[in-house]
Amino acid sequence: MHIISTNISKIKTVEHNGKAIKTGIFKKPTNEPVVIEKLNIIGDEQAGVDKAVYAFSHNHYDYWKRTLKNDDLAVGAFGENFTISELDEQNIHIGDRIRIGTALLEVSQPRVPCFKLAIALNNKQSLKLFTQYYHTGVYFRVLEQGVAKTGDAVTFEHKAEHNISVKTLFQAFFDKHYPDYENVLLAALELPELALEWQTKIKKKLGS
Repeated sequence: MHIISTNISKIKTVEHNGKAIKTGIFKKPTNEPVVIEKLNIIGDEQAGVDKAVYAFSHNHYDYWKRTLKNDDLAVGAFGENFTISELDEQNIHIGDRIRIGTALLEVSQPRVPCFKLAIALNNKQSLKLFTQYYHTGVYFRVLEQGVAKTGDAVTFEHKAEHNISVKTLFQAFFDKHYPDYENVLLAALELPELALEWQTKIKKKLGS
């Protein structure tokens, strides 16, 4: 894996259904190295301990160009900080530790799309399509601050000792036909690395 594109954005205000909406989803590539801090990337206004960095696979873009009938879909379109080659949500597990540039990141949760993704993609069906595709990209928390740039290697430094991948967790939560989904979600609740947001979502879904 390596970084295909590094993307950042300041908060922008857009109009949606007659209301002014603030969002940092409109990422644009930068040729400069970026500094990854605990809550976000400097120059980018997406923030939060468990959502400090968002990565999306470059390999998904061909699928989305076909699905959205948009050959002009550019890197950063999904609001990702890093567009990464061969990023496979099925092989990336909650708690995996991954080195991106000089920073050490830990997988915290799948991405749950909100209406801002539909705004960014200019497609009202994109939220439903994104949820049904189950390849969500990956949110990270920052364990070691560092610097990253386009072309840098992306490598595993620690693999979690369980089978709850980012894709498995997301699909078990959203696919009502997913086999044994309750046990998958219960197992996910046992993972201390799972973001609090997802712990809360799972408890609510299971009625616990």
